[in-house]
Amino acid sequence: MQLISIEQLHPIRDMIIEHKEELAERKKQNLAVVHDVYTELTTFRVHLLTIYADSILVEKDMATGMIRDWGENFANLLVNLGLPLNLALEEISYYRDLIGEIIKDEANNKGFSLNIFYEIISHFNTIVDDAVQWISKSYLQDYTKQTKHAQYAIDELSVPIVRMTNEIGILPLVGDLDTKRAQILMENALTKGSEYQLKWLVIDLSAVPIIDTMVADQLFKVVAGLQLIGIRVVLSGIRSEIAQTMVSLGITIDHIKTFASLHQAISYTNSFTPSVG
Repeated sequence: MQLISIEQLHPIRDMIIEHKEELAERKKQNLAVVHDVYTELTTFRVHLLTIYADSILVEKDMATGMIRDWGENFANLLVNLGLPLNLALEEISYYRDLIGEIIKDEANNKGFSLNIFYEIISHFNTIVDDAVQWISKSYLQDYTKQTKHAQYAIDELSVPIVRMTNEIGILPLVGDLDTKRAQILMENALTKGSEYQLKWLVIDLSAVPIIDTMVADQLFKVVAGLQLIGIRVVLSGIRSEIAQTMVSLGITIDHIKTFASLHQAISYTNSFTPSVG
């Protein structure tokens, strides 16, 4: 800031620091009553107030770096606690008016000109706007990352391999098979098939609503990958309407043994494995 010296700004900074604990506690009570949220966020509030105070003394680039670090950490905490973004935005904006009042009072007490007051308040508002930007950006990134991890875990659970015997496993598929899910299917099938030392894997398609060229292509890739590690694959649950669709689309699976029911597929694979008794 060009119109005022650092020494003239120190009283404003000191006033904010002096009242930061009180302001943080006031926001804590307000948040608990209005939103029924009692999570302990006081440390982050106090840190934010300290940054607001210190930012008055430094150039914009340095202040932006300070608020960026705070925003990333606070966003990560909110996402982990399952708290919404609007609470973070309230935390940031709540102090704009309160600190604006402190700046106004100090400007009056020290007889600052209108130009100097405007420069101080404009600088401070820029820092608050940066805080809003960084918390929003960081929250979105963390939330998206968490959602992707959760979805991946759900997708993994949706393609479980059930070990029926020492040599035979069953993989029941439910729902649509898109490219992403097919990749998870491939990973699980190869990993678990190798871990269980399977010789056969029955992929049951009874609950797959449709098999088109894309789904067939994904299945062929899974079968080929399993064959490379010595696991033979049979398909079960090929319903008549699915078979008709595949024929009309020109999809041939002559190289893969198929059965209408899971019972038939298991009987077939059992005929190749020694009985236990």
